[in-house]
Amino acid sequence: MNSNYTTKCIQIGDKSIGGSKPVIIAGPCTIESYSQIMGIAQQAKAAGADFLRGGIFKPRTNPNDFQGHGLDGLEWMVEAGKQTGLPIVTELMDASYLDIFVDKVDVIQIGSRNMYNYSLLKAVGETKKPILLKRGFSATIREWILAAEHIAKGGNDNIIFCERGIRTFEDYTRNTLDLAAVPIIQKETGLPIIVDPSHGTGIRELVGIMSQAAIACGADGLMIEAHTDPEQSVSDKAQTIDMATLEMIIKRIKG
Repeated sequence: MNSNYTTKCIQIGDKSIGGSKPVIIAGPCTIESYSQIMGIAQQAKAAGADFLRGGIFKPRTNPNDFQGHGLDGLEWMVEAGKQTGLPIVTELMDASYLDIFVDKVDVIQIGSRNMYNYSLLKAVGETKKPILLKRGFSATIREWILAAEHIAKGGNDNIIFCERGIRTFEDYTRNTLDLAAVPIIQKETGLPIIVDPSHGTGIRELVGIMSQAAIACGADGLMIEAHTDPEQSVSDKAQTIDMATLEMIIKRIKG
């Protein structure tokens, strides 16, 4: 880690987030099928990824868009994690599924839309599971930190911040990636922070260079959307990279 600030190291099996080496969380935006997530998991592992990501519930602005496979998708992802040895990261949207997530998921993600869902934050705070807290797309850094405090008040300080870009007047990119948040979060909270350059830019050609920029400013890791066939991805294909590009990014970062 290149930051001058000391951050808590969160242990997840034989992996850790917040240590001296950046971690790579990679996988598709949405789990489409068992064969899809298994193939991506195997190639992500071979490319050097440390964690497998994928959405089983997909909150979409358009209610007619694909909403995910739900618990079936979770079972496929769990099996892909077992087959490859990659810990899994997926988003929890409803506290009614919390017990299942605690049992089966290695890192529980709270998505951008739920950063202000304080009842959900309090619920995950009563567990000891690592929580990946994405920044709300219009949230200030202070609001983001206070959201984390809702989790911590329940006794769970295994919190990983995720900068995923914020909505500004700029419309060339999907969001404006706020890399200044990286050292600020580390300084103000002492907790690790990773960066999502996929949502942060919305443009696959920018993912590699912004991944390097994120690590250069001290990020503890990256969350990258990757797919074996990005053009066939059912969601967010414009920001999704292929597996060869993922491998290249990881080699540049890890050396």
